[in-house]
Amino acid sequence: MFFTIRIYIYATFLVIGSLFKYPKAKKLFNQGTNKHASDIFETPKIISRKVINRTGSKVEVKGRENLPEGAVLFVSNHQGLFDILVLLGYLDKPTGFIAKKEIERIPIINKWMTLIYCIFMDRKDRRQSVQTIHQGIQFLKDGHSLVVFPEGTRSRGKKLNTFKSGSLNLATRSKVPIVPLAIDGTYKMLEESNGKVKASSIKLIIEKPIQPKDYQHMTKNELSSLLKEIIGTSLNEHKEKGVGNSKNTVQSDQPEPI
Repeated sequence: MFFTIRIYIYATFLVIGSLFKYPKAKKLFNQGTNKHASDIFETPKIISRKVINRTGSKVEVKGRENLPEGAVLFVSNHQGLFDILVLLGYLDKPTGFIAKKEIERIPIINKWMTLIYCIFMDRKDRRQSVQTIHQGIQFLKDGHSLVVFPEGTRSRGKKLNTFKSGSLNLATRSKVPIVPLAIDGTYKMLEESNGKVKASSIKLIIEKPIQPKDYQHMTKNELSSLLKEIIGTSLNEHKEKGVGNSKNTVQSDQPEPI
């Protein structure tokens, strides 16, 4: 338990320290262009990597060559809380998230989430949820990528929950590529150990994008089923073969300066 407390304290100090970089990032954000997106994203990226590294975990990434230029909708499975840090730290493409409304109350973190075009959704308020989807569609049209977790909640293991199709409106109405993501191993860091942080070997697999011309004829349920199949197959294949055996795999386990 002492290790877990140390991780939370370390993460808290990193977040507080980010306040020194926030004014410059906010100034770049206010310029209203996409050319500074990577500069703004750098601080959340480095903090996420530092926290993952401090847990003793290693992240292996395969498929970075599948990342297209421009805005995309990332569709990912959701094993655990640390999925967010893995995607922020190792995806290597600025992206926002559809987040629970409650997270908007967390000081400092909420400021950075706004700068990377995250959206806060109140699931209990249907009208607000619809407005959130419209906002996300506009973000994508403006060139800002987003991540959605169609399972809706953490699976806390390898098994995939049912994929909900509603969030796919973000792609079908903005006409951006959909990139399936498969994450494995994050549930071992927290959920499997009753809230105690532990080290894990994490795999992030970036699958080939599905272009608008390839999904425009599908219903949302068909598209949802296809994405679940791609992600499920990816998890099973790389579990058997081992991500680290690929020449395209990038291993990142060294802390970066902040």
